[in-house]
Amino acid sequence: MQGPDIISQVVDQFAPELIEFRRDVHAHPELAWHEVRTTDLVAAWMDKLGWDHKRFDPTGLTADLGPGGGPIVALRADLDALPVPDLTQDPWRSRIDGVAHACGHDVHVSALLGAAAALAEYHRQVGLPHRVRLIFQPAEEVMPGGALHMLTDGALTGVSRIFTLHCDPSLDVGQIGLREGAITGASDHVRVTLTGRGGHTSRPHVTEDLTYALGALITGLPGVLSRRCDPRSGVSFVWGKVNAGHAANVIPAAGELLGTVRMLDASAWHEAEHLIRSIVADIVKPFGISAEVAYTRGVPPVVNEFAATERLRTAVINAVGEQGLATTVQSLGGEDFAWYAETVAGAMGRLGTRTPQGPNFDLHQGNLRIDERAIAIGAKVLAYAGLE
Repeated sequence: MQGPDIISQVVDQFAPELIEFRRDVHAHPELAWHEVRTTDLVAAWMDKLGWDHKRFDPTGLTADLGPGGGPIVALRADLDALPVPDLTQDPWRSRIDGVAHACGHDVHVSALLGAAAALAEYHRQVGLPHRVRLIFQPAEEVMPGGALHMLTDGALTGVSRIFTLHCDPSLDVGQIGLREGAITGASDHVRVTLTGRGGHTSRPHVTEDLTYALGALITGLPGVLSRRCDPRSGVSFVWGKVNAGHAANVIPAAGELLGTVRMLDASAWHEAEHLIRSIVADIVKPFGISAEVAYTRGVPPVVNEFAATERLRTAVINAVGEQGLATTVQSLGGEDFAWYAETVAGAMGRLGTRTPQGPNFDLHQGNLRIDERAIAIGAKVLAYAGLE
């Protein structure tokens, strides 16, 4: 084997092991911050392949290979599962009640292990042109996510560029969706707690009609926000939970609203909290209601840097040919890879997992099934990206 041919041949050689690894992890999913078994399995692979690795507390690890003193290219996968039941009937279905790899993180880890095997052999035969760092990150599915934990502990120290792939069941296996600029949205949680003087519905004038104020917030906050933000930022505010009162003839003294705000523009994201707090205060002021806003910053948008996206494009062509390139739409879903991409130049691609002419699935659903050929394809793309 010579040069780039090493990557494809080694991944193909390891493909059966990678599939078995994925099935094992799928059968034993672990929630955020509890990915101990998965981290142990990854560490064993790093020992076998000769990567110098560092464990993180409580879970996750990084692994390095290649010459020091120059730029480091990082490749990232996430480890955690979701608190949803596995509705498939595969022999490797989850053995943990109410927990499943319904977002494809088992595929992400398996693909990165395949890339690790290929890059290790490339380094043995040819020599890596620079150091490569693998980041196996815990807790992507919670806020604040594991990316911030890894950053705080130095996962990106010395890194100049970072790449990742995320499963996409809307793309056929063999396709990789790429997009320069914002590819996912910022996602924050908002909780508004209202308090006021309750009373009988026959005497609203001697109360502070909290339910009416709550209704004004439900429609008013998304509407005002849409007029206070540049529409090109893609701001979307949606309420998910509303709670107030217990009887038809009682004006309650307390109520609560929970929602999410999402957007595609990083500048708008940095301004959103101050703006939302201001709008809430203005809306409830005429009612004499007190409003307390608990604003939880989640993740910024993933913004694919131009040069990194072009390098990922080259990696796709090297791995599967130009026919593997696909355009992809922007999503308002959050992804904490965004924290890495805010720190260094980076790009995320979408890994097709749908069997052509097969059934359609969606992420975060217990019936998610993936075409396991995607693992080897993802491994090759990541390995070639590591060489860029």
